[in-house]
Amino acid sequence: MKHWAILCLSLLCFSLTARAASDRAATEQVSAQLLSSVTAVHPGEKIWLGVQQKIIPHWHTYWINPGDSGLPTKISWQLPTGAKASNIQWPNPTRFNLGTITNYGYSDEVTLLTSVDIPATVKPGENFSIAAQVDWLVCEEICIPQKVDLALTLPIAAASSAASSDSHNVAIERALAQLPQPSLWPVRTERRDNHLTLRISGAEKQLSRAEDITFFANEWGRVEHTAEQPHRIDNDDVIVELTAGEKKLADNESLSGVLVISENTGDQKTRTGFIVGAAPSTAGTAAELSSAASAFELLSAALFALLGGIVLNLMPCVFPVLSIKALSLLKHSNHSPAQNRLHGLSYTGGVLASFVFLAVLLIVLKAGGTQIGWGFQYQSPVFVLLVAYLMFAVGLSLSGVFEFGTSVTGVGSALAEKSGYAGSFFTGVLAAIVATPCTAPFMGAAIGYALAKPPLQLITVFLSLGFGLALPYLLLTLWPPLQRRLPRPGQWMEWLKQALAFPMYAAAVWLVWVLAQQAGPNAIVFALGGMVVIAFSAWIYQNTRAAKTAVQRFGAAIALVAIVLAISGGYSGVANTSTLQTESVSSADKNWESYSAQRLKSLRESGKPIFINFTAAWCISCLVNDRVALSQRSVIDGFSQHGVTYLKGDWTNQDREISTKLAEFGRSGVPLYIYFPQGIGSEPIVLPQILTPEIVLSAIASAPATTAAVTFLQKP
Repeated sequence: MKHWAILCLSLLCFSLTARAASDRAATEQVSAQLLSSVTAVHPGEKIWLGVQQKIIPHWHTYWINPGDSGLPTKISWQLPTGAKASNIQWPNPTRFNLGTITNYGYSDEVTLLTSVDIPATVKPGENFSIAAQVDWLVCEEICIPQKVDLALTLPIAAASSAASSDSHNVAIERALAQLPQPSLWPVRTERRDNHLTLRISGAEKQLSRAEDITFFANEWGRVEHTAEQPHRIDNDDVIVELTAGEKKLADNESLSGVLVISENTGDQKTRTGFIVGAAPSTAGTAAELSSAASAFELLSAALFALLGGIVLNLMPCVFPVLSIKALSLLKHSNHSPAQNRLHGLSYTGGVLASFVFLAVLLIVLKAGGTQIGWGFQYQSPVFVLLVAYLMFAVGLSLSGVFEFGTSVTGVGSALAEKSGYAGSFFTGVLAAIVATPCTAPFMGAAIGYALAKPPLQLITVFLSLGFGLALPYLLLTLWPPLQRRLPRPGQWMEWLKQALAFPMYAAAVWLVWVLAQQAGPNAIVFALGGMVVIAFSAWIYQNTRAAKTAVQRFGAAIALVAIVLAISGGYSGVANTSTLQTESVSSADKNWESYSAQRLKSLRESGKPIFINFTAAWCISCLVNDRVALSQRSVIDGFSQHGVTYLKGDWTNQDREISTKLAEFGRSGVPLYIYFPQGIGSEPIVLPQILTPEIVLSAIASAPATTAAVTFLQKP
């Protein structure tokens, strides 16, 4: 009888566990296979391994948070010395409702991915042996714990040999597509008593057609699993209603998880997951948000925008334009106060009209689902080319090559003539155009707030920003005592006017450099060729102005044709050039890595300190900070001494991952500097938009690995 008991127990264990020293194993309910993204590994590379489970109908396995019951699948890897495996990358889960029990997991088929770093020390010609012990719980009305052993051996090839893949890689690619991606929108938690609300900012257009929106919390007990999760539209936001679970969130604690959006496209139903870390809302719950608090929030954003606009006048591209207007005020000191006031109001009108146009354009693009931010237009090579041409033309006019009087450029000797109010207006337009690649202090929080709000609030903040830009010149024209403090007119004014041409030429050179970063070196030929044609058109126009009427018309026609050829030729060349992402330093001198959400996640999971620099070639503030702070030897050595991994995110061209990360920090543009101290779960430090070596070194030397966020500048 004793022997029969032992035999029965052995058979039972065998039925629950399938062991095999191969890449496949099966139980009665689940068949498993070990997959690899490659058929041969190379020294120092990263590969994907996957455990594919095929589950019989009506049964399921579990997600990292199984819900009301169950256990998540576990994988224990045995790899060669030096190889490192990541945690399981969990695909988008599904809800299973069994009476009063709700579980999170997978049915039919799922592939659980793990990334593996291959050591650089492996030797080509040998084998790379992989073994995995996989434990799972599979359930229908009853639950059965099961375990299998899987093994796979891959040859090691030389690093220079071509990568290879097979049918496994198709399954791996399909599994990668089922992983949740970083959230496209800022998500906040609003809490009152037992009620939780997820507020997804600015998602109304993208999610208005969603058939279902379900939030899966990463940790058990954060939300009530069985509770319904209705969603609704609130202005530009989408609200998902949750019920708090047994494990309550502490004050200022974030709610992390996956937001799964289900849509019916007609042909099929799609499910897309987004990783969210829903921080507590600083605005209070929807029920507590009074109109007074909302007005104060808008007023604060408008004030920050006003201060940011004033500071913009000191930026390298904007300051010459302001100086030109101040010179015109001196040159025409015989004008009446009323005329000066009209010039000031015309200039202000040009600035404000430009910012309203930009705000409306942002609203339209936002409504269409496009990710946008401050300075987004400079991500278009065609726009950069046209502004480069404009800067060059302004420089030619300041140098005296030609004068258009009251033309669109609004510069030159006749800029502020009695009949030149249109010139003042378009000079305001010019100031707004050249200001947009710059980000001044106070602007980041204000614009980030505006882009997440309804159209009226967005336009209000942008008007405040434009008014700040126009304010210095407006004050000069409205307040005569200020004009008396300006120096007396003289020959120095003509010299200074001509000297101001050189910042315009420098701006044109810089924009051509930006164009090369975006569209490649061939774009330089089109840009410089177009400038030569523009210079010719300016010369022939100016030299035929004093001739007979027929000659004047002929000269103007030739100039116009030349300008059209320059613009059309430049557009054709740039628009048909492939977009590039180039690095400005050699690999040997580079002390940074290119940013990616996957790389950041990997570093965060390892607990390493990380410094992130989100920048763009067209962002002047970014270039200055890089030169005066981040490229200094003291900072480079500081990063090395503290083991800091330096990631650089280049937003010169549109990049969805960078746009997403900017939105997480309430920003709509660059620069953005973030430091993650050492330690898993450490909270980020947001550095100012104007850097010095001391600020950076102080942050990395003294930052605590705590759960409290620290900011040098207000973070919305």
